[in-house]
Amino acid sequence: MNLFPRCNYVDSNSPFAISLFSDLIYKYLSREVSGGEDLIILCIGTDRSTGDSLGPLVGHKLLPLIKSYKDIALFGTLENPVHAKNLESTIEKIYADFKSPFIIAVDSSLGNYNRIGYISIKNTPLKPGSGVNKILPAVGDISITGVVNVGGMMEFMVLQNTRLSIVMNMADIITKSLYLSLVRFYKERDYILEK
Repeated sequence: MNLFPRCNYVDSNSPFAISLFSDLIYKYLSREVSGGEDLIILCIGTDRSTGDSLGPLVGHKLLPLIKSYKDIALFGTLENPVHAKNLESTIEKIYADFKSPFIIAVDSSLGNYNRIGYISIKNTPLKPGSGVNKILPAVGDISITGVVNVGGMMEFMVLQNTRLSIVMNMADIITKSLYLSLVRFYKERDYILEK
């Protein structure tokens, strides 16, 4: 029996996007995180390409919101992005510095025209670089992706020519949804532990 929601994607332009996506993230966290793990948010991408800046933008926006949570670490911001050149070393650092890391990986993706602006969540690793035919290590216990543009042809050019407004909107929705789901998750966990 599959315990996960059938619909694991949300249109970021929906007026209910934050509510719907934060509920999805919360459900995944509740079913996947057993307790005792270090929660790692790994935002992948580069600030040098509009279409590939979703991860660093989420990291940049989320970092000040989660600073008070000692059990959460964040990698990948506009200032210190995690991209193809340092992804492997960052993953090694995470596994060296944290005893039991549980990784939420965030990245942009390319997809069908009618899916541009959609964000999705899965309980499987992310395959960074697959949209531009790069072979990079898969990472993440939960993966969050946002479809920023159309895939299938001249991917590097497509990423460079992606509209910033689409990426910014998705970054806002993912950031707010992650934050709300984490607040809810940690409140619920404290309640369970105290009970």
